[in-house]
Amino acid sequence: MAFFEVHDMTISFGGLVANADVNIEAEEGQIVGLIGPNGAGKSTLFNCVSGFLRAQSGRVLLDGRRIERSPAYRIARAGLVRTFQTPRTLARMTVLENVLLARDSRTRAHELLELVRLDGHADELAGTLSGGQRKLLDLIRALMAEPRILLLDEPMAGVAPALRVELLEHILALRARDRVTLLIVEHDLDFVMRACDRVIVMNDGRVIAQGTPEDVRRDERVVDAYLGARH
Repeated sequence: MAFFEVHDMTISFGGLVANADVNIEAEEGQIVGLIGPNGAGKSTLFNCVSGFLRAQSGRVLLDGRRIERSPAYRIARAGLVRTFQTPRTLARMTVLENVLLARDSRTRAHELLELVRLDGHADELAGTLSGGQRKLLDLIRALMAEPRILLLDEPMAGVAPALRVELLEHILALRARDRVTLLIVEHDLDFVMRACDRVIVMNDGRVIAQGTPEDVRRDERVVDAYLGARH
């Protein structure tokens, strides 16, 4: 039994099947990338797994315990925390107050703010941050919750290239230090290939390939559906 498992996840919206019998898993401490073209069903899968949508069928197990029937807040308390493509900052609260929503630890909050270079904005309203800075704020707020598994939905989108390197290093350190499991939706293939132990590829709501980054890079189905050219 893997630490995190999704079995036969299926959800449709009218005649559109967004996820069709999706099966994925991750071992404790693994970094797993979830890639695929736009509309492949990746974010819908995240929404079902984290309790923001109710699938028509399927099971989600975290450390052997079924969680798919629980509301989102209970899933988060069980240790599964996620971020969103569009940052969910509270614009009229300060940056520090946003971080402290997850856990009341000012020392840890300031450490994380410094990590992503937002410490100088701690007392400013979150609404004054740029789009990329709001993504970083979402990330460290999720880390404040001390998750057992963290789902990141396009964490690198809109983030400056120099800071991407630091974030990659922090993600790898987080896994090494705390054995946090990470499931990451990301279009930055260089990041995926460098960070992930395994990669899962979706297209048209289905898993079409999975394996090591190198295995996936060479898979003709992935080339046809996502990469667009032979690598």
